[in-house]
Amino acid sequence: MCGIWRHGGGERWLTSHLSQGCGDLDISANATTLYIKGAIAATQRESMKPINVTGTPGTTDSPFCVYWEPLVDRLQVEVDGKNHTVLQAAGLQGNCCTDLSEGRSQSSTHMYGIVNGSMRTDIISTQTRVAYNFYGATINCKLEFCEKAIEEARRVNMIEEAMMSSDMLGSVNTACFHGAVLEMDDNFKGHDLALPSSRSAPLPSVHFPAALKPVGKPKARVVCTFFQNNTIFNQKGTYKSQGNLVEQKNFRILDDVVGITVENEIVRQLPEPIKIRFHHAVLPKNHSRTCVSWDTRKDPNEVTWEREGCKTELLYEDTTECHCNHLTYFSILVQVEQRESQCHLEALTYITALGCAISALSCMVLFYSLCKKSKKKSKDQAAPIHRGLVITLFCLSVLFFLTGTLANAGGESVCRVVGALLHYALLSSFCWMGVEILHTFWMVYMIFSSPPKPPVWYILGFGVPAIPVGILVARDDIYGVRMIAPSDDIENPYMMCWMKDHPNAWLAHYMTNVAFLVLVVTTGLVMLCVVLVKIQNRDEWMKRKTAFLSMWGLSCLFGTTWILGLFEFGSLSCAMTFVFCLINTLQGFFIMLRYYALDRMRKRRESILDGSSSSSTRQHMLQQKD
Repeated sequence: MCGIWRHGGGERWLTSHLSQGCGDLDISANATTLYIKGAIAATQRESMKPINVTGTPGTTDSPFCVYWEPLVDRLQVEVDGKNHTVLQAAGLQGNCCTDLSEGRSQSSTHMYGIVNGSMRTDIISTQTRVAYNFYGATINCKLEFCEKAIEEARRVNMIEEAMMSSDMLGSVNTACFHGAVLEMDDNFKGHDLALPSSRSAPLPSVHFPAALKPVGKPKARVVCTFFQNNTIFNQKGTYKSQGNLVEQKNFRILDDVVGITVENEIVRQLPEPIKIRFHHAVLPKNHSRTCVSWDTRKDPNEVTWEREGCKTELLYEDTTECHCNHLTYFSILVQVEQRESQCHLEALTYITALGCAISALSCMVLFYSLCKKSKKKSKDQAAPIHRGLVITLFCLSVLFFLTGTLANAGGESVCRVVGALLHYALLSSFCWMGVEILHTFWMVYMIFSSPPKPPVWYILGFGVPAIPVGILVARDDIYGVRMIAPSDDIENPYMMCWMKDHPNAWLAHYMTNVAFLVLVVTTGLVMLCVVLVKIQNRDEWMKRKTAFLSMWGLSCLFGTTWILGLFEFGSLSCAMTFVFCLINTLQGFFIMLRYYALDRMRKRRESILDGSSSSSTRQHMLQQKD
């Protein structure tokens, strides 16, 4: 209640007589005294001595306000801008006297009294009154306090504010939280806090480091609050992951939430972190645990959990410890839906590494053979094209083999370069497969015209993929560290250098990788069918082994094996992933196998034609050749 105390301008006094109970409260004034009397205190108090509130001499009007805080049983009076505590805080109360309403009032017959009396900023009367009367009701303060805090997450701060203003030390329990208030002095060397719990699982324990005490203050209090009802923090919540907001359906907050604050201080970048140990039920292996915090000062109107400033330590299956360098509200966020998880990731990683190693070695051997063949001045027009494809497959295999190691050792900066190189090698491989298709088409249908010269093929194979990669590498949100979580243990993700899990990176993936792949695979399938029709009646292709190896090699050359990636969905997802991984990592090996099988067949045919003295046999082979 506020108003203007109209007095005689001389010496002035603030007098009170407050007793335990919940009844009437009278606020009256005369020429010398502002008097507060009533039964509103939750605890028995001693009568306060009159307080001298004399202000500027000659002034006859003094603004004043009376503040009653039932939760902590404190009453304060402000006169002429100076605050006077009539009842000291007595700690958080169970039952308290509140909801004070206006009762009977007395108008003044004199010139002294209270003018412009108001309650919660609403004017009660503009007339001069000798006294104002209010009456209250007894309620369960802690219960109503919790209900108000749960109504809106942004009001949860008032819990810590109430505990801080209660001038109490030690622990306090309510229907919605357990709390503790500690005092840090010059001898504070750190403190471990663990409150007893009535439930089966213990409450979270907290380690306060010595660096928590503000420099320059002889004493400071820290409030730690353990919330047992996380409904306050789960409503309309969001989670910030890599700068992007994730919808609430993708996560949930564990039962316990811990709030920590130091009076009148914003604490950030602690040299030694706060350690909060959470105890919880054992989670399935496909559920992740991440320490998160919500700073009400950033966005008080919405709960936004983020990982910034906290490090997660997985101590046991049912215990998680958070190391955080700031103060706010902390909890454990559980991912219940993983956007990118992979079954049997460890096995696939080994298969990929082995397949890439075999392909890289195969490409080296095949490249040596192709170079050796070119020195003999062979008229094989496909040799330069084969060498281009072999070079890109070798680079792709080596980079993919090393990508995990480079991601862990080099981090984001190294992965921006490696990711771009890996993307270039992949697109270049697709382009060289397209060149193989064009060359095969030329040899099958353009028999009487010479194919383009090797520089043209080099521009298509090496130059075209450099254009999209050169454009994308200038952006910061395309290449970098990519984490793939195993579906059976998503706490230990596999890190690789590739395109980031970012909307712009996904758009670039579809516009380059998928577009190139669809173009190459479509034309490759068409050309594979055309070649099959052309050669199916030739005698030398009638042998099953040679036909199988040649057609399998052509399918690798034309990129059709990459189409298996389109079937990685549904119940066959894991199986198709294994097949896709095994076949495509061994592409270099299959191409080498095809090359040597056909080369051996060609040499065997030449040796028969050159070494046979039988005219009938020679005639038969010539007819077969025709």
